[in-house]
Formats: sequence, structure tokens, C-alpha cells
Amino acid sequence: MSTIPKNNLETVAHTPGRASSIGVWILQVVLAAIIAGGGISKLAGDPVMVDMFADIGAGQWLRYLVGALEVAGGVGLLIPALAGLASLGLAALLTGAVITDQFVLEQSPWLPLACLAVAAVIARARWSRTEAVVGTLLRR
Repeated sequence: MSTIPKNNLETVAHTPGRASSIGVWILQVVLAAIIAGGGISKLAGDPVMVDMFADIGAGQWLRYLVGALEVAGGVGLLIPALAGLASLGLAALLTGAVITDQFVLEQSPWLPLACLAVAAVIARARWSRTEAVVGTLLRR
């Protein structure tokens, strides 16, 4: 049997799925870099981050926790089986960041809000794989 398409319509029919997959991967890599970079700066004790968490008033333990979650989420976005779960976890974390920026720090929440939107797009795009992973875990 031949696997060569009989006409251009067959080739075009497969292109949007592949283009979408590539687009989601690009979003995953960019979001992973942004989130993991922020997490690393929190864990490394960047003075700006230390001051920001002092302004929040919850203690520096929160900086370490958020930094570790951000690094883990960034790495998770790059692992195909975990990308959907990682994006859901990051969406929850970013929701907290939006609320904290707006109401506690009284600064613009646009960056975490944009990252939250990207995380939501990734979560939706990877939903079927997320369901499969969760289903596998629940069967054990």
C-alpha cells in the first residue's frame, strides 16, 4: 500500500493538527522558560524577590515554596506526559499571583494574567493526555 497522499486535500487535512501541536509546544517552551526562570530567581535569593515576598508578609518560606513549584511546573511543561497536569498546577499558582499582585502588592497583574491565559490554553490542548495520565494513576 502506498502512503503517499492521492491529492493535496489529504495533505492539507493533516496540516492544522500538526501546526496546532507545534504551536502548543512553542507555548509550552516559552511558558516553561518564563516560569522556571522566575522560580530560579526566587530560589537563588534575588533581592527583588526577597523584598517582594517581604512586602507580601507571609514569610520567606513562601518564596521558597513558590520558587520550587515554579521550577517543577516549568520542567513538567517540557515532559509530554506531565504537560497538562503541570499547566493546571501553574494555572492555580498563577491565579494566586494575579490576586496577590492586584490586591496585596497593588501592582499590575498583567504578566501573571498573560501567563495564566497561556497555561489555560496548554491545559485545554493537552486535556486528553491529562485524562489518560490521571486515569492510569487512579487505576493503581
